[in-house]
Amino acid sequence: MKRLMLSGLAAVSLAVAVSSANAADFSPAIVFDMGGKFDKSFNQAAFDGAERFKMESGVAYREFEVTSPTQREQAIRRMAKDGANIVVGIGFAQAPAIEKVAKEFPDTSFAIIDAVVDLPNVRSIVFKEHEGSFLVGMAAALASKTGKVGFVGGMDIPLIRNFAAGYAEGAKYVNPDVEVFQNMTGTTPAAWNDPGKGAELARSQFGRGADVIYAAAGGTGVGVYQAAVDGGKLAIGVDSNQNYLHPGTMLTSMLKRVDVAVENAFKDAKGSMFTAGIQSLGVAEGGVGWALDEHNRSLITPAMEARIEQARKDIVSGKIKVNGYKGS
Repeated sequence: MKRLMLSGLAAVSLAVAVSSANAADFSPAIVFDMGGKFDKSFNQAAFDGAERFKMESGVAYREFEVTSPTQREQAIRRMAKDGANIVVGIGFAQAPAIEKVAKEFPDTSFAIIDAVVDLPNVRSIVFKEHEGSFLVGMAAALASKTGKVGFVGGMDIPLIRNFAAGYAEGAKYVNPDVEVFQNMTGTTPAAWNDPGKGAELARSQFGRGADVIYAAAGGTGVGVYQAAVDGGKLAIGVDSNQNYLHPGTMLTSMLKRVDVAVENAFKDAKGSMFTAGIQSLGVAEGGVGWALDEHNRSLITPAMEARIEQARKDIVSGKIKVNGYKGS
């Protein structure tokens, strides 16, 4: 019996050793973009996915938070040079750096969020933001008492205009006469982290009669949400579920599952199942949606929920087609 126990302990020890060795052999890395991993929005969604991977696999990851545009390429190259098996770049602005470094390290896997890099070792993950924004646009129009709703975007780029377009489509689907105010925070990366400007734009829209504002602006959105609290109005969060920030004020959040995209990229690379190419994630793929939880349950009536959920099903079936931003 003693020999059996010792044999069993040896087997367990061997299994643990093998598991640890496998974990040590795999090294994932992530490069966050401007705004940082605690922006409560886009970057934080990526951080949550990386953290979930670490918790479930026991494998630590390397990370870098970009504070200057010049750091992107340096950080990505450093991760690859140091032996990372996969490097994930967060945000469209990292595409040029990913493209350049991926060519230099053809045996390393790379992933990019919100951009397309056409290389055999790069996974390009894009989202149908306009579809998720359509659903929260519906929520805004259904909740509005003034028939006026607002949108505050971050950096003025086609990606953010896609959020705005889908939001306006959803609002008008509910109320064709609804008025939708739109403002962008700026034209440089600083627009992602300017809560003061976000609050200023929100107050202006509230002053014009809007009673619900959707922010797609990274850390800048924090200012929009606070302005809604101060003015007794409603706000809509983005990317991560931000309902918890101000229960009773946050009508809902447009969920963009960057967390799942990052977690799956790490998992696939670790399991030798990584594939390159484009992944386009919309409502049907579970890539975007809207948040309903204990923090906003009192703001969403059963009738509102039923109508939004029916629209979600209709988008999946193709009955509703959300056009989004088509550019000039």
